[in-house]
Amino acid sequence: MSTAAVTPAPSSAAAWVAACRPATLPAAAAPVLVGTAVAAHEGGFRAGPALAALLGALLIQVGTNLANDVFDAEKGADTAERTGPVRAVAAGLLSASAVRRGMWLAFALATLCGVYLIHTAGWPVLAIGVASIAAGIAYTGGPWPLGYHGLGDVFVLLFFGFVAVCGTVFVQTGQVSTLAVLASVPVGALATAILVVNNLRDRHTDVKAGKRTLAVRFGRRFVLAEYLVLLLATHAATAAIAVQVGSRWPLLALVTLPVGLRLLGRIRAGEGRTLNPLLGATARLMLLHGLLLSAGLLSEL
Repeated sequence: MSTAAVTPAPSSAAAWVAACRPATLPAAAAPVLVGTAVAAHEGGFRAGPALAALLGALLIQVGTNLANDVFDAEKGADTAERTGPVRAVAAGLLSASAVRRGMWLAFALATLCGVYLIHTAGWPVLAIGVASIAAGIAYTGGPWPLGYHGLGDVFVLLFFGFVAVCGTVFVQTGQVSTLAVLASVPVGALATAILVVNNLRDRHTDVKAGKRTLAVRFGRRFVLAEYLVLLLATHAATAAIAVQVGSRWPLLALVTLPVGLRLLGRIRAGEGRTLNPLLGATARLMLLHGLLLSAGLLSEL
């Protein structure tokens, strides 16, 4: 297959789609799905806030992806040696200024969702929205980018887990319950596992760009162990959720543990570009776990 067949034309719609990285969107949708299931389990499901939270999460993810594209290119993290999927700015498919405008448009549209949620759920939503957008920019942008100082894993665990799940529950029920906090653990852990694979794949080029991820700081064996710990934390939290709600149905999600362990075996054997499909497979694992956990929480309604 020729390069032209797989590389979008400069400034095309396909180039914009590639820059938005749709394969990452399940990671933004899963926390809202699980949070909505928690809200429904607790008798507080509200369709309007749930849909606004989902749209806002997707838009923040798109804005963050565009921010990463332009900021990584400007910092030299995306070069011809890159082993991951093509990045629009570094590959010359889109200009840095155009991607910056796209980033701000995505965040502006997410803000409109936030205005609606503030109207329906109150001013605490403002803090959630501002923190989420600021973190999306600060991940690779600004004077002290989080992802360049080994804090990406903490950022993902916090914002894809606690903030996204508990925020979704809050805008529907007006409170954050123990169940919401417990449900945020597996979502955040599996989102972090996606980042682990990404950073393992990119660690050699990240060294040259001065990007000090955990994979760069501590090496391959450390992040493989981290992936295992995240899998175990995911399923321990799932069992705790079943105990909390007094039902066996959330244990449905435990079927993803052997899937995750098989993925870990393939990740151990992989390197560079061979990890690309395993990155997507981990994202699908996160979505599958979220769907099964949500189904378990909704089963007794």
